[in-house]
Amino acid sequence: MQTLEEKKTELTAKLKQIPNKDERLKFIIEQGKAMPPMADKFKIDQFLVKGCISKAWLFPQLKDGRILFHADSEAMIVKGIIAILLQVYSEATPEEVLQEDGSFLADVGVTEHLSMNRRNGLANVLKMIQAYATAFKAQS
Repeated sequence: MQTLEEKKTELTAKLKQIPNKDERLKFIIEQGKAMPPMADKFKIDQFLVKGCISKAWLFPQLKDGRILFHADSEAMIVKGIIAILLQVYSEATPEEVLQEDGSFLADVGVTEHLSMNRRNGLANVLKMIQAYATAFKAQS
């Protein structure tokens, strides 16, 4: 199983190979379309990402010391960005999650596609991921 750092490095290399902003946006949307569906029972206020323009949900579970994230969004770009985040953060330990701040998305040009409101939403998704990791770490 890959570490969070290995997954981040692999994804960063893949995104850096996409030089065109429009192609990068297409890649982001494709990632959202490929994300496994989230069960409707988790699309509730408890798992709603606050501060997103469109509705987005993030549900965590701890299994064998690793956090599995499930997510969905009504907006394809948001769903794609969340899918990219989950490729890195899902199946990581709480400690690994807490060491990563998500700045790699800006480094590879993902945030340049986002309005200020969507950047705020992204920051809120990252805060939620960190909060779940903190809670799971405290449980163990």
